[in-house]
Amino acid sequence: MIDDFAKEYLHDELRWIREALLSKLEGLSEYDVRRPLTTTGTNLLGLVKHLSVTEARYFSEVFDRPSPWPLPHWKSDDAWSGNDMWAAEHETRTDIVDRYRLARDVADATIAALPIDAPGHVPWWPRPDVKLFNIMVHLLAETSRHAGHADILREELDGRVGAGLVGTMLHGRDRQYWVAHRAKIERAAQAHNEPDA
Repeated sequence: MIDDFAKEYLHDELRWIREALLSKLEGLSEYDVRRPLTTTGTNLLGLVKHLSVTEARYFSEVFDRPSPWPLPHWKSDDAWSGNDMWAAEHETRTDIVDRYRLARDVADATIAALPIDAPGHVPWWPRPDVKLFNIMVHLLAETSRHAGHADILREELDGRVGAGLVGTMLHGRDRQYWVAHRAKIERAAQAHNEPDA
């Protein structure tokens, strides 16, 4: 049946991208997984923390199932404060990764227990009545988006690219190759740089 195929396909992709995201933390210092690497403070451990809250909320609250830990009400300022995007001093990497794994396990249990057309309700969405299918697609997209952020952050930290720590260093090319490659791209961009009006 196509529904079962779609459900398992989406679930397999979600499982894979979760592990790819976690692999971006491997081999890095506590400072490097926490430090802000963009203007807005994006950091590797914060991405994992954010996705733990996201999985917990979408796969429990939306389907009226038990949450793995108490979540702030979706209408509260705490739910949208951005505090889920970074690790506070008292939070350990182990705590955050374990919380992500717990949220993942709760999500997996919800996915296993419900049919793909099981109804859910996301009150903060413009069209709040959803199915498990919608939430699986949403979480796959959300996790993939943040895993892409993690790819870029990790590349900037130590040049590792690809899935997992076993990913190649700079796609198997040396830094000199990438300096020349980047310069070529910059020249092409500069060819279209118009002076300010």
